[in-house]
Amino acid sequence: MTREQYNTQRTKLMNDMRAAIDAGDTATANSCRDQVRALDNQWEAEAQARADFAALQNSARSFTPADVTPAQTNAVTQIVNFAAVPQGTPTDPSETAEYRNAFMAYVCRGTEISADLRASVAPMLNAAATTTTTDAGAVIPTTIAREIIKQMKSYGELYAKIRKLNVQGGIEFPILTLKPTASWIGESKSSDDQKLEAKTKVSFSYYGLECKIAQTLLAAVVTFEEFQQMFTQLAVEAIVAAKEKAIISGTGSGQFLGITKDTRVPAKNVVTLTPDEFTSYSAWKKKVMAKIPKAYRKGEFVMAQGTFDGYIDGMVDANGQPIGRVNYGIDGEENYRFCGKTVDTVEDDVIPSYDDAATGDVVAVFFNPTDYAENSNGSFSTVKWTDHDDNTVKTKVLHICDGKLLDPNGVIIIKKGEAAKV
Repeated sequence: MTREQYNTQRTKLMNDMRAAIDAGDTATANSCRDQVRALDNQWEAEAQARADFAALQNSARSFTPADVTPAQTNAVTQIVNFAAVPQGTPTDPSETAEYRNAFMAYVCRGTEISADLRASVAPMLNAAATTTTTDAGAVIPTTIAREIIKQMKSYGELYAKIRKLNVQGGIEFPILTLKPTASWIGESKSSDDQKLEAKTKVSFSYYGLECKIAQTLLAAVVTFEEFQQMFTQLAVEAIVAAKEKAIISGTGSGQFLGITKDTRVPAKNVVTLTPDEFTSYSAWKKKVMAKIPKAYRKGEFVMAQGTFDGYIDGMVDANGQPIGRVNYGIDGEENYRFCGKTVDTVEDDVIPSYDDAATGDVVAVFFNPTDYAENSNGSFSTVKWTDHDDNTVKTKVLHICDGKLLDPNGVIIIKKGEAAKV
């Protein structure tokens, strides 16, 4: 019986019942009443059967007996409009309560996930192409993966600013496709703008990034909400730290190609400053700022915290006007500026401080973060791993990604020069 058929029959019976009551025919009125009740019972039974079928078909393993409350059980019997139940709605197998609890036990206590649950998420693992079948441990539930991605985008100051892509690896993309430009429709196009040489294309690879988390850090976790919060925080801190280091100095072999290792950066954009020049505003203006083309002046400096505090902060020009300064927002956070540009400070393992750097080392970089792109499918998986050096069990969070410059022409690399000989 369809919803329309049910409504038509019920309306007719109710009209007949009212007419019988108005005519004083109680026998007919009672008969209509009984037919309405029988029709309602039939409709409710059919709707219940359809709802049960949909629940079994589309929400397999969504609930364990302990998850179903009396209120939920009673709510099922109230379904009378089956048309409101979504048909054929796909269910994320990693989001079922059974799988999430099994995943938490796997990470926190080393309890193996059952074969049927592994099989239910196997297509996700294969689609993600994050691991081989020999080392595949478990797919991270989608809610946790999304939370990791969300926090990654806001956790690291440098990583949060770069361009995020999701394109197929191994294929060369014209940079104009990944970094679009606009032009007037009636404008004649020069031949130079239409040429796509090797330097104007970029291809991303599939590199694996792993984060190892000790099981003892999560052993005391008892609820999935607590586990999600702690697991996400630990993974994000390690993953973002590795990515920020690779953005600057990645070798391009099994990891990002870092800005300072990219041979496409023009040689004229590599500047060496002696110790005297490094503290001179005039030298920075002539040898660094003058190198930046007008189209790329929206970039920012990246350097170690010690470099900014020890050499840049407080620098003044010939008239005594401050060039490097620290501003404090209403939230009390420090905001660094130098030569009118934002300065992002990083740890010494990303860029060494000027005092610790050897002659010829990179001590600062100027670039527009949106000219650097990370490519990733946004998926994560986990593998149990035993560190035999300290006899601890750890969880490896595996993530596939790659990163490189889209446009190297606006990059200025500043190196430490040799002190002038007396």
